[in-house]
Amino acid sequence: MKPTILKLSTLFLFLLFIGASCQNDEDLFELQIGDENAIIQKEVNGIEFKFCLLNEAGEPATIFNEGENFTFQFSIKNNTTENLPFNNENVKFIYLKDFFAVRSDQKYYGKPKLYDFDENTYPDTAILHWLFSGATQPFSDTWINNEEENTRSNETSEVKLNSPLEKGNYFTQFSYQFEFGEIKTEKLTFKINFEIK
Repeated sequence: MKPTILKLSTLFLFLLFIGASCQNDEDLFELQIGDENAIIQKEVNGIEFKFCLLNEAGEPATIFNEGENFTFQFSIKNNTTENLPFNNENVKFIYLKDFFAVRSDQKYYGKPKLYDFDENTYPDTAILHWLFSGATQPFSDTWINNEEENTRSNETSEVKLNSPLEKGNYFTQFSYQFEFGEIKTEKLTFKINFEIK
């Protein structure tokens, strides 16, 4: 009798573990280096999320040449039939340290200049906007700013400007629980693994 109970207990724990693993995988949207379709595109509760890196030709990619600039691109599209409130509270994710940040397993490299701020720069006043049915709200910036922006920024601020990344493997990842009026998501994680060769 005891071996049967032990086998059933082990089977139950195994099934419980698999169920928990599957649930977490649904909220992680990840691209691997060399993926043929280099765009994360997922719809959750009528909201379509897209996240990718673009090469200098404007094409989604996960492999870049050393010295090549790349662009972070994230967008939110309202595929519902309702116009949804879209204000400061809805875009707090851009203030996350990880939003559009570059990391390797050993180091944090920073963020593009346009999104290099923290919760201390978050505006106090709420501005009400709408994400109309069928409309898309894009967020985008390049890793390396052009020379004119760098010159102007060095004269007017102390923001550290990014250099080209060296050869190696990197990733960009952020997690956020989105809310648009009555529409809420679980915490979603977007991760793009990429290579500089």
